[in-house]
Amino acid sequence: MSERFFEQPILNSPYEPPRFHHDLDADGQPTDLPPVAGRRRSELITPVPKPKKKKGKAAPAEQTGFVFADQQGLTTAEVEYNPTPIINEIRQHVESWRNLPNPAHWKVTPATARLLQHWRHHEFSGVRPFFCQVEAVETIIWLTEVAPGNSQYKKVLEHVEGANLQANPELLRMAMKMATGSGKTTVMAMLIAWQTVNAVRHPNSKRFSKGFLIVTPGITIKDRLRVLQPNDPDSYYKNRELVPADMLPDIDKAKIVITNYHAFKLRERMEVSKLGRALLKGRDGDLNTAETEGQMLQRVMPDLMGMKSIVVLNDEAHHCYRERPGVDDGLTGDEKKEAEKNNEAARLWITGIETVKRHLGVRGVYDLSATPFFLRGSGYAEGTLFPWTVSDFSLMDAIECGIVKLPRVPVADNLPTGEMPVYRNLWEHIGKKMPKKGRGKGGELDPRNLPSELQTALDALYGHYTKVFDLWEEKGIGVPPVFIIVCNNTSSSKLVYEFISGWTRTDENGNTQFNQGRLELFRNYDDYGNRLPRMRTLLIDSEQLESDEALDTEFRAAAAEEIDQFKRELIQRDGAGAADKLTDKDLLREVMNTVGRKGRLGEQVRCVVSVSMLTEGWDTNTVTHILGVRAFGTQLLCEQVVGRALRRQSYELNDQGLFNAEYADVLGIPFDFTAKPVVAKPATPRETVRVQAVKERADLEILYPRVEGYRVELPNDRLSATFSENSTLYLTPELVGPCSVLLEGIVGEGVTLNVDHLEKVRPSTIAYNLAKHLLFKHFRDPGEEPKLHLFGPLKRITKQWLDAGHLKCAGGTFPAQLMYQEIADQAAERIYLACQAGLEGERRIKAILDPYNPTGSTRFVNFTTSKELRWETSAKHCHVNLVICDSEWEAEFARVAEEHPSVLAYVKNQGLGFEVPYRDGSTPRKYIPDFILRVDDGRPDPLNLIVEIKGYRRGDAQLKAETMNTLWVPGVNNLGRYGRWAFAEFHHVFEIEQRFGELIQSFLQEKAA
Repeated sequence: MSERFFEQPILNSPYEPPRFHHDLDADGQPTDLPPVAGRRRSELITPVPKPKKKKGKAAPAEQTGFVFADQQGLTTAEVEYNPTPIINEIRQHVESWRNLPNPAHWKVTPATARLLQHWRHHEFSGVRPFFCQVEAVETIIWLTEVAPGNSQYKKVLEHVEGANLQANPELLRMAMKMATGSGKTTVMAMLIAWQTVNAVRHPNSKRFSKGFLIVTPGITIKDRLRVLQPNDPDSYYKNRELVPADMLPDIDKAKIVITNYHAFKLRERMEVSKLGRALLKGRDGDLNTAETEGQMLQRVMPDLMGMKSIVVLNDEAHHCYRERPGVDDGLTGDEKKEAEKNNEAARLWITGIETVKRHLGVRGVYDLSATPFFLRGSGYAEGTLFPWTVSDFSLMDAIECGIVKLPRVPVADNLPTGEMPVYRNLWEHIGKKMPKKGRGKGGELDPRNLPSELQTALDALYGHYTKVFDLWEEKGIGVPPVFIIVCNNTSSSKLVYEFISGWTRTDENGNTQFNQGRLELFRNYDDYGNRLPRMRTLLIDSEQLESDEALDTEFRAAAAEEIDQFKRELIQRDGAGAADKLTDKDLLREVMNTVGRKGRLGEQVRCVVSVSMLTEGWDTNTVTHILGVRAFGTQLLCEQVVGRALRRQSYELNDQGLFNAEYADVLGIPFDFTAKPVVAKPATPRETVRVQAVKERADLEILYPRVEGYRVELPNDRLSATFSENSTLYLTPELVGPCSVLLEGIVGEGVTLNVDHLEKVRPSTIAYNLAKHLLFKHFRDPGEEPKLHLFGPLKRITKQWLDAGHLKCAGGTFPAQLMYQEIADQAAERIYLACQAGLEGERRIKAILDPYNPTGSTRFVNFTTSKELRWETSAKHCHVNLVICDSEWEAEFARVAEEHPSVLAYVKNQGLGFEVPYRDGSTPRKYIPDFILRVDDGRPDPLNLIVEIKGYRRGDAQLKAETMNTLWVPGVNNLGRYGRWAFAEFHHVFEIEQRFGELIQSFLQEKAA
């Protein structure tokens, strides 16, 4: 394994197509060679059905024997295995299509084009969609809207159709392979948005639907996916800005049902005993008491009944397939039982979807999985790719982009030897020594009899965990790192759980004996055998979910506040009666789902011992260590288990625009990727904190208007301008661009000029063209002719702007370059804003508010961040608990604001949603000021002061300030409904306190005057 790889594993930005990849050797391990330019190819093996024999002349023998380069020897007479899937070809087509600069050439609907531009270019306030997420959705869009209209893509479409005809003859499935932790839920939200908006706007189209059935393999995932419901408080469409604001009403029209595949099983309509069934048996055979397919659908998806065609999304779709009959895989014993169980579950899942197709119609099935591979016993070679897979973003790709943690094998320093081959595949050394029966049948086993190799492995990984734990404590993270142990059965899990957390046994005389847990940080008991008030180690398996044995009365009492909180959330989500049905099983599930989340039931859980519940759907991002205590027959299972530790804790970019590497330490899982033991120095963690409004500080709430634009009453004749330092345009080579440009239309004279010619252009020509551009762009009502009588005043104002030195040319630029369209837009914007300043006091400017949500408030602030620079706010001054600072300047201003006696309340504008629309030339943008303050300036009503902390002022900073002073502030003040507003900037950190004091004093003096 290359040391270079561990020094710099992250090569690419998560938001751009991969530009480099690590060189891998024949065994798939990174070499010591430099990174390779370009993207890694998808190299997976997929079954391809051979064509049926046709009548006619037989093919030559040499052709009959020709197959793809099948080094594994998987190809048979019935199924051919192709090591070069069509994914690479589709990827190239999508890339070429993506790079088309003109949306008119994309051959998609206007709604689709709008969504694609939004996902690719929108300035998200939080984490924006990763490239891999956008690419997955782009691939589906390309296959749905673009490829069917072009004959050159016929081969691709035939491949997808052929793959489904062989394996899913009643369905059209398309699978997206995405590494664990790369955000499949976001992809589902984007797919739903694309389908829904198009279905609403093109109701007669057969390509789109606004009805969705989301099928999951378990309850954990089902609960996690509630964010896909448009009305959920944490809905991804709004909270993660996945849909433009004006499209959100379309999303509300979607009908979405989220269910487990188990719901497809036909249930009994009545309970009849065996004797009763025999008595009621008639001539026609056994009494049929099971529900019909229609009744099942009405139970599972009542909201979708009556719809003509829906879209199905399969999460963790590797569980959904139809096994190939008549194939003997040679499995015996437990392996055969496991294969039969998997096939039964897969059969139920896909049969359920086929039932939906027959009764309602299915327009498409979109599969999402990190491992869309056939399982053992499916009739296909284990680990081969679903042939309907159309995109691939592998775990290695995700690591090279920093999207997931890097799995590694640490070396514990408490071992007498530096060699650790035993821990590569621990089960190989201890499997025969572990209990084989389930806990319910195994009797009272003694945890002290665990194999010594397992105890040593526990001690080794625990020794490293303690270092990480101490580091997190030192950094004040607030929640502990999480240690996962995955066992083979319930007997093993119970033994390991008791070994590390403590246990009691009753001896032959009926006396209860207590034994303390071996790993101190994971103990659930104090030294006297009393249960600790908060559980440190959690046991998860199916039997526990039935018996609730891990939730005793003491734990319920200690977690009463968290339980009440969960009940309130349940009522909000499912209605007032939902809390009455709450069981301990629900609470246990809540503990599991909230591990590592502050203020929730699972907050202080440090260790989770599991059988198989954590193989998928568990999204905790605080996992740092995993120990495998079971057999891992395939890399498929290895990746599923290791994937539980791969979710990143921090999504902040470093100075290079990349994510910093995060690590997960793994033992006992023979995961191929990081097989070389590496001395694992604990990485410095980044604390994740929640920023939110504090209920007890409600009197400090600040309200603000949500402004969408401005309405300016154009003057009939009189026009003047008030210029300021914000009116200045700095013309530099960086701003100008190429020195040869086509000038046409209202901007220029229809000639091509280069930089040598520009020096000769007369100032009067420049002023004339700029005034003309200003007139046509800013001084005409929509749909009306320009007010030509204003051209004279505008030419005079333009000349004043030029003569006053508000055009600064540097680096060889010339004033004539104002005739460039882009530069003319920027100059015209500055002059236009100066004209608005001349209208101040005439109430000709009014702000246009969001018609659906006109007022914003600090009470809605609620987000998490791992930024380390923050200020803990005063309970007397701020409704929100923290100020998350982008610079020391902002922290200094928070201190100044809290110490000034005239400040009644303040808030940092992060997660608040306060935005100011402005224009940068011809481009509409949104400006996010730094602070809002409520100030006592001596008048009966307080003054609302918007503050910007700014060091170096670029051109856009000038436009922002001028927009605030000439449009936003007078426009809101003229409304008369939101009090009085003002705007101020501070440019020097060491003068903030002095300048702020002077500003407040000036307000007081204005009142006195």
